[in-house]
Amino acid sequence: MSQDERIPAVLTASVADVRYLASLLRGVHFSNMASVTLSRSGLTITVEEARTLVGYAFIFAQVFDEFELHASKPNNPKPNRPRRATNGDAVSDSGSTEPESDEEEPDAPTVEAAFQINLNILIDCLNIFGTAGPLPAPSTAANNFKRWKRDGEGDDDGVHGEDGRANGGRGRIDAYLAGGDGKRTSMRMSYEGDGYPLTLLIAEDANGPTTTCEITTYQVEPHIDLEFDSETVVLRIIFKSSWLRDALSELDPSCEKLTFIANPSVDGPQRPRLNTQPMLRIQADGTHGSTEMDFPNDKEVLETFDCTQRVSFSYRFSHIVRTLRALSSSTKTSLRIDESGLLSLQFLMPKPQSTGADGSDGFVEFRCLALDE
Repeated sequence: MSQDERIPAVLTASVADVRYLASLLRGVHFSNMASVTLSRSGLTITVEEARTLVGYAFIFAQVFDEFELHASKPNNPKPNRPRRATNGDAVSDSGSTEPESDEEEPDAPTVEAAFQINLNILIDCLNIFGTAGPLPAPSTAANNFKRWKRDGEGDDDGVHGEDGRANGGRGRIDAYLAGGDGKRTSMRMSYEGDGYPLTLLIAEDANGPTTTCEITTYQVEPHIDLEFDSETVVLRIIFKSSWLRDALSELDPSCEKLTFIANPSVDGPQRPRLNTQPMLRIQADGTHGSTEMDFPNDKEVLETFDCTQRVSFSYRFSHIVRTLRALSSSTKTSLRIDESGLLSLQFLMPKPQSTGADGSDGFVEFRCLALDE
């Protein structure tokens, strides 16, 4: 095959600063192996534990400075179709990047692929120069958050940064490197198709060293399908992540299970008689006793609260703990529970200095089965 007839790589993507990408990956890094699905809307990272907990990191194409996806090579088998990225409650309408359905483009070629990869190795490669560590947690004061049972917070805004591009004399790689005073790790990613490794070209900055990493990919193994039916939702809450983050930080790590208890809001004459029932209570139980935390009926705390009936479902605390990395890097949380007890936690993780209007804000979702009691 001549050079002109060479089939392009299935995926080519680049980003000037990998810290945000690495932060999204760390949000679901509770297991070494992860499935990666590629579609026109971006990447979806799927991780599973104990056939009970599934984590998804939705990394939209707008996160990358360059994102090109081509049809799989003809001699490769068609991979399983990836799970579609759906905008959850934690994602604004302006940030919608819902992929188009096949019915809208019946003649469109297949541009989706999937593979499995060692997530731990991928994150280590992105941080190979030590400049892609975790992003600082969103500033509580900067977002007008009120910490759980804490007062007197300062007004320092810990979010800083400046984007830029370098114009050194190092050829094509310069187009993907960030300028500015602080060192950043830039990355160009490519994937040739089924059976090929995921190749990362990583550079510390425009004047720093570069390295190439090839990470082995594997055939995708099926994950448990925890479909969340929005028609059967009995509890839906949207609140600032700082409230949930501070509440969970108060709990004893030895807790065995966590119970979410919610009651429909009551208005009118019955409200004084029923005001002893909390709208939302988190109850933690363990060998040393139990802890209860009630959230007040306050719009500043519970921005959205929809509860159709009394709700009480319990989950393994060890599974809820898996969400803390994503929770600590998020600004808003959507908590939903359906009538069977399936829990959905969505964490909006905005890109630094992003307005959200370009759809570049990624989010992480966890789905967890309730305990049988």
